[in-house]
Amino acid sequence: MPELQRLRADHAPAVLAFELANRAYFATFISDRGDEFFDHFAERHSAFLAEQEAGICAFYVLVDEDGSVLGRFNLFEIADGSAELGYRVAQHVAGRGVATATVRELCQLAAARHGLRTLKAVTTRENVASQKVLTKAGFVPVGPAEIVGKPGTWYQRDLPTA
Repeated sequence: MPELQRLRADHAPAVLAFELANRAYFATFISDRGDEFFDHFAERHSAFLAEQEAGICAFYVLVDEDGSVLGRFNLFEIADGSAELGYRVAQHVAGRGVATATVRELCQLAAARHGLRTLKAVTTRENVASQKVLTKAGFVPVGPAEIVGKPGTWYQRDLPTA
């Protein structure tokens, strides 16, 4: 059974393999990360870990039983009890409820582990799958957004307080 794990240094090879294997798929929904991201992945991964250590972000990976990464689920801009949620799942598990279940799990972790009260997420209007994930995970649309020149929508979920 897949397990949501906080990002660690030893996840780097599996995360890079995940990003490379799904690069073209992800580019159909969001801007491509560009060759520089992949060429300097080790440095980027270290920077992510430093941001996580500083408490600015919290990065998670959904790891399959064989050690491969099925998805990335991240909390960005953590401040004042809120954060922005971002996620991506592998093409071969898309449409199977993996993203919805993991976003729900991350919402629980955001409240319990990170003390967050509100999560926000943004998606383009054309990314219907992501809209469905967010809605099923308890997010509600709260306003318009623009994502790399594309119209989108901000979503928000208030988290239970302990």
